[in-house]
Amino acid sequence: LYFLGLALLVGLFFFGSEIRGVYRWYKIGPFSLDPKIITTILLIILLAKYFSMRHVEMYKFQHIFLSGIYVLLPSTLIFFQPELGWILILIATWIGILIISGIKIRHFLILLVCGILILALGWQFFLRDYQKQRIASFILPQDPLGFSWSQNQSKIAIGSGLLLGKGLGRGSQTQYGFLPEPQTDFIFAVLAEETGLLGVIILLSLFLILIWRIVKITILAQTNFSRLFAAGFSIFLFSQVFINIGMNIGLLPIIGIPLPFVSYGGSSLIALFFGLGILQSIKCRSTFA
Repeated sequence: LYFLGLALLVGLFFFGSEIRGVYRWYKIGPFSLDPKIITTILLIILLAKYFSMRHVEMYKFQHIFLSGIYVLLPSTLIFFQPELGWILILIATWIGILIISGIKIRHFLILLVCGILILALGWQFFLRDYQKQRIASFILPQDPLGFSWSQNQSKIAIGSGLLLGKGLGRGSQTQYGFLPEPQTDFIFAVLAEETGLLGVIILLSLFLILIWRIVKITILAQTNFSRLFAAGFSIFLFSQVFINIGMNIGLLPIIGIPLPFVSYGGSSLIALFFGLGILQSIKCRSTFA
């Protein structure tokens, strides 16, 4: 299944449909398929299986290195789509599973140093100009009508929602086209503008309940695979929520991460439900207090 996911990512360069200059989707009639999130779920399954079989040998750095190769292959293919933000999701999920597996502090520090070096080299040689400008405009927002436009409009939309919002379908930033990509990257800003602080509190409460339920499965799981998969999926889910909301409120640069279960996208929804189905199966086969 892992290699099937890699094949789907490779196939994008040959059979993917071009949308806004990038190849991230397969166009199948009226439907579009985004293989990266499906590949991510398969990667979590693979990592959970790999570390569950080697939990007593986590002192060996070779296992960490090989698991990094598993993450590197899809990350490289996703990088050339290009989709920089999703690589951060993969790395965060991998590191989270490593920590739950019992990685040594010394090995973690080595990974941290390697990560800093890779970031420095990536900035110098691999990032495209528009990607650098997005990050630079976030650190030093000096271009309000250019790369800072999207995030500024998002913050305006969130602030204008006040306590109860303007009403569904009545958000001026959304309805008049000031807010770009309101159905995907900035869906949180749309919800905040139209339902206000009350709607945001309800949404965040639902995410907290869901993530807590997954964490509970992680704590009470009876096998290493079950525990690692549940932990990896919770980290994967939390990373998306944190980055998307961080982008919308100006805490993080715009890197194109959707809000799980809320942003438009059938592939994402199906893959997330697939992961939840595995979690439900783990829960049904475990003894919970």
